[in-house]
Amino acid sequence: MITGFRLRCYPTTIQQGILLRWIGCQRFIYNSKVGEDRYFRAFARKALALAGQRPPLDQQYAQFHGPDTAWLREVPSPVLRNGAVLFIKAYSRFLQKLGGRPTLQTKTGPQSVWLTRELFEFQPMVDVATGAIAGYRLFVGTKKFPLGEIAVVAHRPFVPPAAISLSVDAGRWHLSFANDDGVPEPDEGDTAAWLEQFGESELAARTVGLDRGVAIPLATSSGQAFDFSPAQKARLAKKEQMARRWQRRLARRTKGSANRRKAAQRVAAAKRYGADLRREFAHQTSHALVAAPEHWLLVFEALGVQRMSKKPKPKQDANGRWLRNGARAKAGLNAGILRSAWARTQNFTQYKARRAGKLAIAVPAQHSSQECAHCGHTHPDNRPDQATFVCQACGHQAQADHNAARVIARRGVRLIRSGDWQAKSKKRVLRMRSKETVGPERSEPAVATPSTPVETRVRRSGGHAAAALRSSKQETPTSTLQR
Repeated sequence: MITGFRLRCYPTTIQQGILLRWIGCQRFIYNSKVGEDRYFRAFARKALALAGQRPPLDQQYAQFHGPDTAWLREVPSPVLRNGAVLFIKAYSRFLQKLGGRPTLQTKTGPQSVWLTRELFEFQPMVDVATGAIAGYRLFVGTKKFPLGEIAVVAHRPFVPPAAISLSVDAGRWHLSFANDDGVPEPDEGDTAAWLEQFGESELAARTVGLDRGVAIPLATSSGQAFDFSPAQKARLAKKEQMARRWQRRLARRTKGSANRRKAAQRVAAAKRYGADLRREFAHQTSHALVAAPEHWLLVFEALGVQRMSKKPKPKQDANGRWLRNGARAKAGLNAGILRSAWARTQNFTQYKARRAGKLAIAVPAQHSSQECAHCGHTHPDNRPDQATFVCQACGHQAQADHNAARVIARRGVRLIRSGDWQAKSKKRVLRMRSKETVGPERSEPAVATPSTPVETRVRRSGGHAAAALRSSKQETPTSTLQR
């Protein structure tokens, strides 16, 4: 199965400057390919020189070298090539309907550079006493552009990968990669078929329902609740207050100044604590749920977090005056939803359960908070307040989140027992093995046949195209692209 690693690394000040230059140049190539694609798509039907030709979808980047971009030669060529490869991968995801069309990357926020095996090497550290490999040392760079050894802290053993990603966020650097350990990953369909063989009562005893909320991020049908500690909540509130204070200072400082850049770094560092806290909460919660031996089936409620956290649409009366739409109250609710790490906790639980031979599914959430877990009666009056559930039919009383979790668990058991649950098919991005690949299929052969025509090559010089690209560069001016 494929396992991801995210390790802390500590480059020196000089190494950070070089890596930031690599990041900027790789981002420039990626943005240049995006701009080139936009140009050809916008003028393919208007310019005579482009009539009958398709937009170029390749890994060529030599056209972006010129007198105005001489700084591109200050980095290894594989760094630039990988920028074009990343564009091809993003476009492949778009063609496979796994994401949107590639857009321009900005130089604000988290940044990363993708390095292939030509640019790094893991050297093993051998224990003299036992002869076993105790770890690895990471060396980055080439003979012409040496970077040296970068200190990496590995919290678990790993196998050297074929490609790595060095990222920085608010001054903190990470090394990320993925490896296949060769162990087959259990299939969710086989796990569901195995669980279907049990009786309803026996499967219910091995099932846990999970109800998500804003006051309590996660409540289980067994009566357990997962929430941030009081100390974490206090520190998070302090960090959020600090971020707002520095954002006000940032707005008052001159654009492009060193003080504004320092203020932006302080804002990013303050917000980084919340992101780290939510990631840690999701990992610890998902591990506790999957590691419990009594849990074979974990059932979530299917919530559209992205839809639930959208801004309300503006409202106007007949005279065109703007009406109150509850945007301020909705903003607080959206912040509470995103702060609870609903989606991340579910995603982490699903992949950890799959590796452990268990199953994590989602069931419809309609009226789960109004349905009685004892008799099944559903009515809005069953919820007299936010925290209490009182059934109007049988008189059953319980904590609202605990009752909803029991309802969700029962729905999951019925779904598995009916055999209607099916694992979602995984869409994989097609690997682009040729620079001439266009569309979801592989590139056509070099010789045209009646059934397999050769893809038309796009001219990057001559006619209106040459005037638009100017010295074989894209139409978008260099100054407008993010370096």
